[in-house]
Amino acid sequence: MAGAGGWLGLALLAALCLAGYNFFIKLAAGHIAAAAGAVVLQLVAATLGGIWLLSLHLKGTPLPVTGRGLGLAALAGLGVGLAEILTFIVFERGVPASVGTPIIVGGSVLLTALLGVLVARETLAWPQALGLLAIVGGVVLLARGA
Repeated sequence: MAGAGGWLGLALLAALCLAGYNFFIKLAAGHIAAAAGAVVLQLVAATLGGIWLLSLHLKGTPLPVTGRGLGLAALAGLGVGLAEILTFIVFERGVPASVGTPIIVGGSVLLTALLGVLVARETLAWPQALGLLAIVGGVVLLARGA
């Protein structure tokens, strides 16, 4: 982990949080309407973000904001909001978490990598490209059994 500049541990923690996010949506899907679940989820997330922002402000941490940053953050919010609603609907239809989540997350990983390469002009080393191909194979296998 030290070779990854200290970010790898944080990335793995984020993955753990994302796993909880997807798993709890799956569990909630049979007990709450997708629209209500998405609103509750967003309210909790907004509250958490608000507490963090207030904490940083009270510590005197500089919090630069640009118009571009606001616009891109809003687009990210639009994406995650739609993803939440669609995830609730997928799980309401009885798709197992062990199938639906890897397809959703794996598809997200692939599309994000593709956008990174095509739009942000990032590069991938061969091992990274092979890893993405493995994800494609996994998504295809999962989707075939569904």
